Amino acid sequence: MTDFEAKLSKYADLAIKIGVNVQPGQALVVNAPIVAAEFVRLIAAKAYEAGASQVKVNWSDERITRLMFEHAAPEVFTKAPTWYAGEITEFAENGAAVLSVIAEDPDALKGIEQARIANYHKTRGAALTKYREYVMSDKISWSIVAIPSQAWADKVFPDVPAEERIDKLWEAIFHTVRLDQEEPVAAWQDHLNTLEAKAAVLNAKKYKKLRYAAPGTDLTIELPEGHLWAQGDSINAQGHTFVANMPTEEVFTAPLKTGVNGTVRSTKPLSYGGNIIDGFSLTFENGKIVSVTAEKGQETLEHLISLDEGAKYLGEVALVPYHSPISESNILYYNTLFDENASNHLAIGTAYAFCLEGGKSMTQEELEKRGLNTSVTHVDFMIGSAEMNIYGVTGDGTEEPVFLNGNWAF
Repeated sequence: MTDFEAKLSKYADLAIKIGVNVQPGQALVVNAPIVAAEFVRLIAAKAYEAGASQVKVNWSDERITRLMFEHAAPEVFTKAPTWYAGEITEFAENGAAVLSVIAEDPDALKGIEQARIANYHKTRGAALTKYREYVMSDKISWSIVAIPSQAWADKVFPDVPAEERIDKLWEAIFHTVRLDQEEPVAAWQDHLNTLEAKAAVLNAKKYKKLRYAAPGTDLTIELPEGHLWAQGDSINAQGHTFVANMPTEEVFTAPLKTGVNGTVRSTKPLSYGGNIIDGFSLTFENGKIVSVTAEKGQETLEHLISLDEGAKYLGEVALVPYHSPISESNILYYNTLFDENASNHLAIGTAYAFCLEGGKSMTQEELEKRGLNTSVTHVDFMIGSAEMNIYGVTGDGTEEPVFLNGNWAF
């Protein structure tokens, strides 16, 4: 076995044992592009070794997806995919774990009519409402991991010889998921403990608001009563832990839907719907986005926040120090799974139910009454920098530093 094969095997182990944490008798659904076939076969083997009852793979291909957007009949993008939504929801209802393997070309749908993309996401998002409730309330175990594709590697490393780019991206991914450490599983446990300690401090503070100050950013975010700060690992309805994102460097919670005011500016490009949005600012009044500007991808951004009413509000507030492994690598991944873990970020759209005391057992209506946002989408965008300060505001109005110059103040 080569060194690469050994690392790939360990990567599959991490995805199964730490990511979705497959249990004996549990089904596993894998969503993956065909370029990930070799890795997915390893995933399936590791899952069955762990006792999985079934491994169901849903394949995709970016070229075929682009052909669909270019040539399919208009009604394809407005007709609910009930067959797919029904299957994935049935798996979730029966306690299956869901693993997504991504290898996205950030420019896969560049030049495609934005209305077709928006209709597709809106219709698909609405059809998956029930499944999304399972995910957002930790009813099931789910995780996302990544493998390189040539198009993605070309975007990330344009100055590296073409034949070396995929290897370079593999090396970077292996580093972010701690596969270059002697005992990756133990390294992950230590890392998760560190994140848990940060979340514990914030949960003890019970801040009423967070105030953000940075170049182009002057923003205040109220937090709902009973909010909870979460971190990398979660617990599903059966009491088993899982890690939704690999890598992960964040501590996060839900904002009060109507409590966001001011302007925030992005600090990294956002790859959304096969297009890049960059150099953008959002202005909020009483939680709602009232204006957007973007140096690149203005139309894409406008379609994103028009998917439904909830897409005009925030659903997540996440803290990531500037001095973190992905940030210090100085690699721009053009992929949210990685870039969000190099930067403080926010998310447009639906909130995680588990970020509220008792939220896991609440209905969507109950969550909304408690101030959490719901939507057909959840899209993270990056706002952190070495110049960002964040202050926690206590119940009596006292401000305390949470982040200074981009890093934890405690």
